[in-house]
Amino acid sequence: MVKDPILKVENLSISFGENEIIHSISYTLNTNEILGIVGESGSGKSVSSLAILGLLPKKISKINFGSITYKGYDLTTLSPKLFQKIRGKKIAMIFQEPMSSLNPSMACGKQVQEILLQHTKLSKKDAKDETISLFEKVKLPDANRVFKSYPHEISGGQKQRVMIAMAIACKPDILIADEPTTALDVTVQKDIISLLKELQVATKMSIIFITHDLALISEIANRVLVMFKGNIVEQGLVSDIFKNPQHNYTKALINSRPSLNTRLKILPTIQDYLNDTISTEIVSSVQRQKNHEKLYSKPPLLEVINVEKEYISKSGLFAKTESFKAVNNVSFKLYEGETLGLVGESGCGKSTLGNAILQLDKVTAGKILYNGVDITKLNKTETRKLRKDIQIIFQDPYSSLNPRVPVGEAIMEPMKVHKLYNSDSERKEKAIDILNRVGLSDNYFNRYPHEFSGGQRQRIGIARTIALQPKLIVCDESVSALDISVQAQVLNLLNELKADFGFTYIFISHDLAVVKYMSDQLLVMNQGKIEELDDADIIYASPKKEYTKKLIHAIPKGL
Repeated sequence: MVKDPILKVENLSISFGENEIIHSISYTLNTNEILGIVGESGSGKSVSSLAILGLLPKKISKINFGSITYKGYDLTTLSPKLFQKIRGKKIAMIFQEPMSSLNPSMACGKQVQEILLQHTKLSKKDAKDETISLFEKVKLPDANRVFKSYPHEISGGQKQRVMIAMAIACKPDILIADEPTTALDVTVQKDIISLLKELQVATKMSIIFITHDLALISEIANRVLVMFKGNIVEQGLVSDIFKNPQHNYTKALINSRPSLNTRLKILPTIQDYLNDTISTEIVSSVQRQKNHEKLYSKPPLLEVINVEKEYISKSGLFAKTESFKAVNNVSFKLYEGETLGLVGESGCGKSTLGNAILQLDKVTAGKILYNGVDITKLNKTETRKLRKDIQIIFQDPYSSLNPRVPVGEAIMEPMKVHKLYNSDSERKEKAIDILNRVGLSDNYFNRYPHEFSGGQRQRIGIARTIALQPKLIVCDESVSALDISVQAQVLNLLNELKADFGFTYIFISHDLAVVKYMSDQLLVMNQGKIEELDDADIIYASPKKEYTKKLIHAIPKGL
């Protein structure tokens, strides 16, 4: 690789209001290179990259000093008019959330065509042909159909491919990919990584790939720089950083992710590395076996028997009615104190199955026995009582909390609904006790959801769930949006609460490394059916089905 910098960031310092959040960082991006920038939320990785494109919010942010040089131009001094010629054409960006980056009222093809018409001299017809060619290049199935489709009519992975097509439309010199695979299934993530690598080789463009997942960086980047609290704490070749990390923060990022080979009793967090309080205690296979013998000697807490969930759709007045089985003849048993992992790609039926168990969605056929009672036949009053026993922790705690209600009241609310405790003062005492239990202090009681970080909000969501002392908790992608070390904290908390309160979990996720760490049994779903069901370690060690092998093969392993 030619060491020829196409982009040079020197002593860059950025402030929001009075607070300096990027502290004099320097790095280069070489021609024909993929540079990884890794760090957690708040580390400054996205802010420093938005500065490259001149996309920092004008009124509340400023570049204090430093330069960003692209082909001899200092981008920090460019006029808005000159920047328009570079942004999108010479330096392009793929954003983390394609749904909010694409215009929902405009067909996908038109959105890419618009970029070409703005930055090139192509005619409308040629721009359309070029867009369809780009869609084929990014391996979108049926490019003509996607051209006419609106964003809501295609899958998450397909939306991300449309964003990539848009970003590479003008053959940019530099592509900035900001967390482009975070919300995607592990198999779709692998496809997107492979696609970006292929495009980079074919076009020789330089890529800045931003993520909080170091294992993922190892799959795509040549060099990596690690950011922590607005500083670059380490940079170098990916292989060097992985084999010999120097900074404790880098060590924490590598080790906070659950290992596929050993099961630590407590996952290390950033604070453990910074304070030198790492626990190396392992859950041995003998301990695990003894625990399983005890678990499975009792009758099941939940029994799902031949459950089906069918949806009927009719696209027009005279159109033929079509049916779709989201869950197809699923049966399994869940035992008290067990964690059942439920994995599969988007659309496999795992969340639909979770909703059926929670009685949020009625099954079309089959039985769900909870403590021997078929809960599909309960009336409204009986279902309401059941809600106390079976609870859910959502993927996005922010949208499941009322922004106008202080978190203490939000925790007390389900207690009031189910008439737990004798007075509000008793409920408040209990709510504060629960906040402490999930690692939050008393003075958070009167704060509102927007005043908390993502990890703290997830703890509040957990606090609200355990306020009812349920028996069974469905965790629906409840750690997938969290940073690696925050994820480690929440997983440790869930295991701790399970040990203390005897909770039973159904743990739904597309992150197989996390599911393996958490689960006793593992249920793999594909197109509404069970592909495999066995001990989590057995499935990982020797998967029987091709689909399971594909899922396991797609997990970023690191170096």
